[in-house]
Amino acid sequence: MLEDRLVLITGATAGIGEACARRFAAEGANLILWARRLDRLDALADRIEADHGTHVHVARVDVRDRETVDLAARAVLETGDVPDILLNNAGLARGMSKIWEGDPEAWDEMIDTNVKGLLNVTRAFLPAMVERNRGHVINIGSTAGHTTYPNGNVYAATKFAVHALTQGTSLDLAGTAIRVTAIDPGFVETEFSYVRFSGDTEKAKKTYDGFTPLSGDDVAEAVVWAASRPAHVNIADMILMPTAQRNIYIVDRSGKN
Repeated sequence: MLEDRLVLITGATAGIGEACARRFAAEGANLILWARRLDRLDALADRIEADHGTHVHVARVDVRDRETVDLAARAVLETGDVPDILLNNAGLARGMSKIWEGDPEAWDEMIDTNVKGLLNVTRAFLPAMVERNRGHVINIGSTAGHTTYPNGNVYAATKFAVHALTQGTSLDLAGTAIRVTAIDPGFVETEFSYVRFSGDTEKAKKTYDGFTPLSGDDVAEAVVWAASRPAHVNIADMILMPTAQRNIYIVDRSGKN
């Protein structure tokens, strides 16, 4: 069902984005991969093409930069290509602190990436998807977009925004054949905590002490499953968590799960 579909993935060089790229390629999809680290993109594209024989186009795009997004999108659209699946994956967290002790620069980075970046990319491609009345927008959210937690204030706010934007986009597309999906993971062991704690490996590892978190591949499986449903089926929102996690606060760290 996904063979020869064109999938555009933001934040594709690591974690969930990289896992999704590999999984879509395994299903026969062609890929457009965007991220900030071009060396990683090129290496990933070479591996995917060697492993799966699918076509991979890469571009260095920082989703926070609207002008760069628009230029890169125009380069895609001017070839006649329109993504069949737009996966808004780029996102990050920076730090954990009380709101009155927060770093405004970290706030800007989270808001500009997680919210405005998603808007920039969606705005760039959705008109073409609407014009041909076909496509699927998938936004990577978080359980933090459903429940806040201590010291996660601004990050949670951005993911609440992603949740609202996903619902709002879906409502705006009522009457079209375009599907809109939110995939909201709980604890996933990727570079997420390493980035959040500014490269503090020890602190990042403690995030997952005592239980088995989700992997990027687990989330990618959910994304590809949602994308491969029949055209009349839309997965509006999927929350997935490791078995040890039951909500933001309840996580069994006994090592049993």
